[in-house]
Amino acid sequence: ASEPVHAPLSMLSSLSSYPASPPRFVSVEELMETAKGVTNMALAHEIVVNQEFQVKPAELPEGSLERRVKEIMHKAFWDCLEAQLTGDPPSYNHAIKLLAEIKEVLLSFLLPGHGRLRTHIEEVLDLPLIQQQAENGSLDISRLAQFIVGMMGSLCAPCRDEDISKLREITEMVPLLKAIFSVLDLMKMDMANFALSSIRPHLLQQSAEYERNKFQEFLEKQPNALDYTEKWLEDTVRCLREGGVESSRAASSDPPSLLPLNVHNQAYLRLLRWDHAADPFPETVLMDQVRYQEMQQEAERLVLLSSLLLIVYTTTGEAISGLTGLMDTLKNTVSAMLADMHTPSFSTEEALATIGERFCIELSQCLSQHGYSPFSADRQSTLKGQISATAQPDNTVRKLMDSRVQSYLLASLESSYQRTPPPLPGGLAPVSKELKELAVRFCRLVNFNKLVFSPFYQKILQDVLTAEESSSTET
Repeated sequence: ASEPVHAPLSMLSSLSSYPASPPRFVSVEELMETAKGVTNMALAHEIVVNQEFQVKPAELPEGSLERRVKEIMHKAFWDCLEAQLTGDPPSYNHAIKLLAEIKEVLLSFLLPGHGRLRTHIEEVLDLPLIQQQAENGSLDISRLAQFIVGMMGSLCAPCRDEDISKLREITEMVPLLKAIFSVLDLMKMDMANFALSSIRPHLLQQSAEYERNKFQEFLEKQPNALDYTEKWLEDTVRCLREGGVESSRAASSDPPSLLPLNVHNQAYLRLLRWDHAADPFPETVLMDQVRYQEMQQEAERLVLLSSLLLIVYTTTGEAISGLTGLMDTLKNTVSAMLADMHTPSFSTEEALATIGERFCIELSQCLSQHGYSPFSADRQSTLKGQISATAQPDNTVRKLMDSRVQSYLLASLESSYQRTPPPLPGGLAPVSKELKELAVRFCRLVNFNKLVFSPFYQKILQDVLTAEESSSTET
């Protein structure tokens, strides 16, 4: 599988690593069957949720033992073929086997309506006849190779036209056959990706039930496979009781109710604040862990970006509100500086110091060009100080914008089945495009997850909320 595949098969090793509770012995056959089921489930999930999923040929690492062995074996095969074809008399044993493989591949490309092409291929690549011609010394393998290249040209995708043209330029037989197989491998990938794009709409309808059934089979063999999911939902209920959650009802001081839907939405929102290094990810969202990490990083970037732009606006006053293009320029400056903010080598303090300097230069030039009072040294110092202060997670402006971003995502989730998007909180207009795109990605992923695992969630939430009510009654 290719990039941007988000490690779907890691779910198998992660789920299988949980300690057995209670211990249960399984046979090797059961284990292998379970592994196959989880792998198929992860692959089906990846095809559905990743619109850019494609099949690409596997590339062995440069200098690896596997690659060296493969290269040696291939060279030995083609050298042997070269020796057979240049012998006196030539031997076509290996070549006929290759023609049989090529014929099989070409026939696999045909659709049910390609009856005439199928007949043509069967007639020209008639293996018994070719074998007879080879024995009689009348085989024209060059003619067959040119037929194969022509047939490939009629069956390939337009993106392979250049590859076919290069095949026509090769005159020596062994290099030509070698190149034919290389292009056929590419055509197989094209056909596989075409098939994926064709079945995706149909797979979407069936995938939820398929994933649910496969997970149920895994759960029967691994009874503790929902332990972290239960903890995730239990912790969410506790956070709701303690008031440590975001609410889309910003004007209300009442804590969110403990209705199952509210708890569930809050639980998904907590995934965008997850400590991936310390806390195991819930099993039911494990296949999408990397996607949630990416959305979490994007949310954090938008929080810091909107915080800096809000500071600029409040520091310089309304003078810049009418300056067309200034906020876009400042936004582009910050975006470029924060592009690598989640890499190990990134220094937030250094980046913010540079952003402060750049802001002061841009503002000074822009204000003077439009006849406003100069951007004084005191105001520059104040702006730089406020920008540098956002390096701290508990910075007032940063906490405010973080709360608003989280509230918007929660409101988007709560209204995801409505056509009208929720109103944008104040201060987020400069990042509205990016925030709306993030909300769409988040809601799509959450809604599909709900569709798949809703029966499991309903039972867990019912048990958790019932236990909470009993505990509150006793208290």
